[in-house]
Amino acid sequence: MLEILYQDEWLVAVNKPSGWLVHRSWLDRHETVFVMQTVRDQIGQHVFTAHRLDKPTSGVLLMGLSSEVGRLLSLQFEQHQMQKTYHAVVRGWLESSGTLDYPLVEELDKIADRHATEARTAQPAITDYQSLATVEMPVGIGRYPTSRYSLVEMAPKTGRKHQLRRHMSHLRHPIIGDSAHGDLRQNRGAAEHFGANRLMLHASSLALTHPVTGEPLLIRAGLDGVWQNLMNQFGWQDQIPEVPRVEFDAAPGQDNVSE
Repeated sequence: MLEILYQDEWLVAVNKPSGWLVHRSWLDRHETVFVMQTVRDQIGQHVFTAHRLDKPTSGVLLMGLSSEVGRLLSLQFEQHQMQKTYHAVVRGWLESSGTLDYPLVEELDKIADRHATEARTAQPAITDYQSLATVEMPVGIGRYPTSRYSLVEMAPKTGRKHQLRRHMSHLRHPIIGDSAHGDLRQNRGAAEHFGANRLMLHASSLALTHPVTGEPLLIRAGLDGVWQNLMNQFGWQDQIPEVPRVEFDAAPGQDNVSE
């Protein structure tokens, strides 16, 4: 059972756990659990994707209950009419806030795009970010006797693939648990010492205009047990009070921090 954050006769939003694929994909043929099929079985009707979250990312996932509503929601995403807020735990002390305007070249998939030959050009990519808290823990990871982390709030203004992961890496503060763009030694250390055995990126809230009623809608997704445990260890329990806590069953898979 997935946590349903919002549902009416036109759309449904759930709190996607880390490790779940949004829909079936031949790139992950071994996976057997998917958000779309689970929600369909849970509410007894078909759902239609409006956007996606990466497999290791948790948080608000919005779907239409008809193909037309799914299309209208997708248009809002494509036209950047949604306000998305994410939270992440990153390596090091990030004590500033600002807007990162750093174009990104589209990432190619090793399997799906293996025959692509056309050169890709950098596309605009903009992220607002704000540091909420920092901590230094008496645990040596790598060459330093202590380890430092920051809690960051981010609002992407564009929707490039892995934009938040790549932008934080560009700032030299990669997201903990990011096996593609992060610090693998730090990922292993955070998993071993603090139980952060997943990508520490959460889609906390989504603000939009209801595609049918025209009313403003704000949907928030609670933090799972791994997040709560880390927040408690780092003394960050009160840093994002508007985001609730939630309990999930064990996710069927994780972003492998040992890679």
